[in-house]
Amino acid sequence: MASFILKVLFALSILFLHTQVPIHAFISSSSHVKCIERERQSLLNFKQGLIDRSGMLSTWRDDDSNRDCCKWRGIQCNNETGDVRILDLRGSKIHFLTGSISLTSLIDLKNMEYLDLSNNFDYSRTQLPQQMDSFKKLRYLNLSKVNFYGGIPYKLGNLSKLQYLDLKGNSLNGAIPYQLGKLASLQYLDLSDNYYLQGEIPYQLGNLSKLQYLSFGFTLLSGAIPFKVGNLPLLHTLKLGGNFDLTVNGEKWLSSLSLLTTLGLDSLTNLAYSGHWLQMISELISNLRELSLIRCSLSDKDVSSLFPSHSNLSTSLSILDLSGNMLTSSTFQLLVNHSHNLQELYFRENNVFSFPYYLNFPSLMVLDLSVNTLISSTIQGNFNFSSTLQELYLVDCSLADENFLVPSASMGKSSTSLVTLDLSFNALKSSTILQLISNFTTNLHALSLNGNLLEGPIPDGFGKAMNSLEVLSLSYNKLHGQIPTSLGNICTLQELHLRSNNLTGKISSLIENSSLLSSLRILDLSNNRLTGEIPKSIELLYELEILHLRENNLEGDIYEFYFTNLSKLMDIDLSHNSLSLKFSTTWIPPFQLFNLELASCKLGPSFPSWLLTQSRLSFVDISDAEIDDYVPDWFWNKLQSISTLNMSYNSLKGIIPNLPIKLTKADRNTVILNSNQLEGGVPAFLSQVGSLDLSQNMISDLDAFVCGKGATANINVLDLSNNQIKGQLPNCWEHLSSLEFLDLSNNDLSGKIPKSMGALVNLGALLLRNNSLTGELPQTLNNYTHLETLDLSENLIPGLIPSWIGDSLQQLKILSLRSNRFFGSVPVHLCQLRKILVLDLSRNNLSKGIPTCLSNFTAMMDRTVVKRSEITEGTYDSNVLLMWKGQERVFLNPEYLLKSIDLSSNDLTGEIPKEVTKLLGLVSLNISRNKLDGEIPYDIGNLNSLEFLDLLRNHLYGKIPSSLSKIDRLAVLNLSNNDLNGKNPWGRQLQTFDGSSFRGNLGLCGEQLNKSCPGDSTTAMPQGAAEVDDEEDENSIFYGALCMSLGLGFFIGFWSLLGTILLWQPWRIAYMRVLNRVTDYIYL
Repeated sequence: MASFILKVLFALSILFLHTQVPIHAFISSSSHVKCIERERQSLLNFKQGLIDRSGMLSTWRDDDSNRDCCKWRGIQCNNETGDVRILDLRGSKIHFLTGSISLTSLIDLKNMEYLDLSNNFDYSRTQLPQQMDSFKKLRYLNLSKVNFYGGIPYKLGNLSKLQYLDLKGNSLNGAIPYQLGKLASLQYLDLSDNYYLQGEIPYQLGNLSKLQYLSFGFTLLSGAIPFKVGNLPLLHTLKLGGNFDLTVNGEKWLSSLSLLTTLGLDSLTNLAYSGHWLQMISELISNLRELSLIRCSLSDKDVSSLFPSHSNLSTSLSILDLSGNMLTSSTFQLLVNHSHNLQELYFRENNVFSFPYYLNFPSLMVLDLSVNTLISSTIQGNFNFSSTLQELYLVDCSLADENFLVPSASMGKSSTSLVTLDLSFNALKSSTILQLISNFTTNLHALSLNGNLLEGPIPDGFGKAMNSLEVLSLSYNKLHGQIPTSLGNICTLQELHLRSNNLTGKISSLIENSSLLSSLRILDLSNNRLTGEIPKSIELLYELEILHLRENNLEGDIYEFYFTNLSKLMDIDLSHNSLSLKFSTTWIPPFQLFNLELASCKLGPSFPSWLLTQSRLSFVDISDAEIDDYVPDWFWNKLQSISTLNMSYNSLKGIIPNLPIKLTKADRNTVILNSNQLEGGVPAFLSQVGSLDLSQNMISDLDAFVCGKGATANINVLDLSNNQIKGQLPNCWEHLSSLEFLDLSNNDLSGKIPKSMGALVNLGALLLRNNSLTGELPQTLNNYTHLETLDLSENLIPGLIPSWIGDSLQQLKILSLRSNRFFGSVPVHLCQLRKILVLDLSRNNLSKGIPTCLSNFTAMMDRTVVKRSEITEGTYDSNVLLMWKGQERVFLNPEYLLKSIDLSSNDLTGEIPKEVTKLLGLVSLNISRNKLDGEIPYDIGNLNSLEFLDLLRNHLYGKIPSSLSKIDRLAVLNLSNNDLNGKNPWGRQLQTFDGSSFRGNLGLCGEQLNKSCPGDSTTAMPQGAAEVDDEEDENSIFYGALCMSLGLGFFIGFWSLLGTILLWQPWRIAYMRVLNRVTDYIYL
């Protein structure tokens, strides 16, 4: 707060006290001169690259009624000359500009003295132009938090009149140009929060004799502090952060700054080892108002040295930040006892386990103890830390219910001063905490209990007591029951966050009397179990800006009159409910949305025409919305400003037009159009997006997209799988050299893979599965040094497996060449793929032996299993077809969950190399249907992560290793049709397999095959059981003899009769006569 006020005072002083232009020259009058046409055109050119969703540039129009740019918002001109002197487009948390912020467009504003573009966001990685010295009269320049890239232009040093320069919070890199030391009038310089700014501080900056404010915090600057005694004598604020050398000269200079009131030495990890610097800071403290020593590796001893005695405690120090050190409760106790004048204390990310039951901070207004482990602390339920305390932050402190003490009646004084309380991300369960808060902190304006374990209903009395509350955040808990109506009676409430709980009931219980919620700006009830319809009374929430109701059980129709009064609505999310939007084709909404999410809501069958009126859209998700229509051309034009578009899982028809448009967000755009009925080619303008998913459509042509005139090297992700693309692949892939993911699986591509695909040097994944590609692999693919996934399975690719796959593609994690026409041996070069996790060479014509160097697959030796919940969302997901447990399955990102080798259905010979038993993380091993011989490696039981083992149809012999029984995870085992012999191992997991896992091995015996083995001994049984068995044996012998007698009698009688007939002619003739008479008798 203090720093902000200081900056405002600087700006005002520079604007009104130091300018040579008379104040009356900026005041509008009826006789002022209109703006200069050249400057007006410059401003319009500047606007052209911007996206203005909040209407900051609504007056910047090129029409007859607005031609005077001096009347445009954010601009002030000199009334005597008409030239622009002030351009102030400072953004805010809600209202800001995006797009391409091009300072080059403003070069013609030669007389500009004040330029503020701070708190906006540049998407296009714009660099600060070297022509900055064109603004020769510039006195105030604030470009903070705009996301500018590149180096600081050295020509800024030519702006001799510059008094205020703020470039903090960008992505600037490189060294600080020494030419900034020529800015003799400079009073304020802030280059902090540019994390890639490096090198040493130029000693020439010591010449800035008028400098009062200097900040280099949170950079990579290093080296010695170059200033000497006498440099920067007027400095009252100094903030340094980096790996600086703490030299004696730097210490002497710092101690000589008699006007210094604010000192920040953040991230100086060597400060704790410099006694001289700690002593110097101790001497300065008596004059300091603000001291920040964040992440300096300080211990309790170090801090105590700053306050060696009670008499040396500062009476002026009001703001102290010791966050991110190694301090314990003793330092906190020290501050409690002796820092009576502190107003703000930041003590987060330390090692505090407890603090005193009674705290004595008579002047404290802000206390932050977040990210400490306060498991041994007892906190008074009335939160009466200080009679002046206004803000209390106890985030992520491991607090549980037992840490809070319910005050007795004698000490139940309310903490009426407390206005902000944040207890998020603790382990609170009971609703007692809500009762405490409502009983003892009735003056709260902001309360956050996000990310706890709160159970039960929200007390109805809570809303009745908290009649001053403006922000309530109870998201990510386990609250259930209905939302109490009392919350709807808090007329001061501006933000209500209840997402991700188990709340039930209807929304109408909250906004039954919505006129009392007339101040509500944000309503987030997402991820609950709310039912019923969205009430009509929602139209009375006049101030509503954000409405999130996604993933509930809401149903019913929504009509346009629900939104009649919601003119401030910017963000709406109703996704994954059973809602139907009944909007007329002529409806014009009163709002302008930034964010629109209506996934799984019914918008169709017609395309929503009301989107035509929405000119500020940035994020659009209307997937699975039952739209069965053609997409109008005007909507494709909106891609110029939309950063994310998801229209997947509809029935969108037609051809995407090839529009001559430029996308302002370039590689940040994401367009998801999968699972529709779009056809034709892919237009070249879509190559400007960062990620494009057109899978599962009817796309038939790729040439224009890859080789067309508008093809650009912006796109990173391209998914055209499951389409109808025919013919050969284009041969001009160099136009899309930025690609990191390419999926053309399941099309009808043919011919050779073109050599130009080798230009895709940034590829991380290439999937061409299930096409009809032929020809050997081009050697240019060895440029894929970043490739992690290569899937060429189910094609017609012939030849040897290239050795360069192992030599050059050493980042590979997934290699699938299954179902092709590769022949020859498995190249030993593949053993260089140390990161390989999935290797599939099945269904080819490979011969010779399996390489013995499999132990080089070091990634397969790791037993670590990544849980699905631990997989972070990346730029793209790979779908790979693999054989798993006897069935073909498509795996999503199999490298996270599966370590597999599949060499099945080839002509491999030789033995199974024993080195395979070293791959301890292997989950699946399939080498079935080959011509392997020899014995199964004895140590195969070491593979205790194995779930699938298939050695079917080889020529393996010898005994089954008993170590197999140690693999407890083994779910599928197939050793059939080999030449194995001996007794099947028994025990643990092996006893779960039946004979089908071992059949076709004539020499095998054992219980699974119901076949006894030679030498099996008869075990002793109880006498009763023996008698039963003897009786059964006797019966078995009797019936066996009977069956043998019947068979023998039938055989002798049958052949005695038939043999006589066949061999003796008189008997044969007599038999035929009798047979003829019987036949005649039957038919006649």
